[in-house]
Amino acid sequence: MPKVIEWVNPSPDDIVWKYPNEVIEWGSVLIVKEYEAAVFYRDGKVYDVLRAGRHVLTTATLPLLTKVLSKVAGYERVPFVATIIFVSLKQFRGLFGGRTQTTELAPLMFRGSYYFRIADPAVFVNEVVGGQSLFTTDDINEYLRGYMNELLMKYLSTYSIVDVFMNLDRVSTEVKLRVMEDFKRLGLELIDVKFEGVDTTEEWRQKIFWIRQTGNAAMVLQMETVKSVASELGKSPGAATGTGIVMIPPLLYGPYAQQQPPPPQQQGITTPQPQTQRKFYCPYCGAEVPPNAKFCPNCGKRLKWCPNGHLVPLEAKVCPFCGYKFPE
Repeated sequence: MPKVIEWVNPSPDDIVWKYPNEVIEWGSVLIVKEYEAAVFYRDGKVYDVLRAGRHVLTTATLPLLTKVLSKVAGYERVPFVATIIFVSLKQFRGLFGGRTQTTELAPLMFRGSYYFRIADPAVFVNEVVGGQSLFTTDDINEYLRGYMNELLMKYLSTYSIVDVFMNLDRVSTEVKLRVMEDFKRLGLELIDVKFEGVDTTEEWRQKIFWIRQTGNAAMVLQMETVKSVASELGKSPGAATGTGIVMIPPLLYGPYAQQQPPPPQQQGITTPQPQTQRKFYCPYCGAEVPPNAKFCPNCGKRLKWCPNGHLVPLEAKVCPFCGYKFPE
């Protein structure tokens, strides 16, 4: 009676299974179930791949392996040596999470899930299973997690912190398309990528809040530069006054500020001003809030306004827009 070779009762999470006996007899029956593939691997290379069905192992069903074995006389009558690797073709979910830096060198933490399936079993076994000697599902998941993290760290570092936080849908779509090409090199199809959380430090969260309030990223980052310079100047009392007068105005207004023409009102010209309604955003969750609201309609946190109509964090002591100093 011929020997039967099959992957018995794989769990839904199992990606691969290596048949434990590498000595294979001709005439054995190989059973490959739906959503499976059986890969014959020998001498560091994939030869034949058999898809779903009941296969009797003969020289006809294994033409590529037979070509190698045919160099030995009488090969068709004696057992041959090969590793049979069963591969699941179902969809799987992996997890990712890591830390990188944006174009402004802002720290960015990210986590989420990705969904994939094995599209080319031969390439997958050559590149990952046999190529990396990873013959268990746990080892493969660990390898793919590191591979995914490395790619996301590389691609997310090409975006600004404002892009990531204010245009995450666009950024995630663009990153997914780039990662898809890398996954193809491993014989994998990347089906979807879902970012379940992105974060940065408290310092950069405050910067993002002010950028959303003002709509001017350059101005906010410029103000941070001014604060840093002022702090450094303050460490040297003898140089602070004289140097500060020279350095601070160019940092605030740019080297060509004094060359700008005066506004139309100062030239005696009256121009109609467009009527635009200013938008306000919660400093805690980023949701849009109506003017003068006392609580955020999204997170329920209490809101704080200065007398001149500016929304500021509850702990703010001075309004950065108009300079109003809140009473202690």
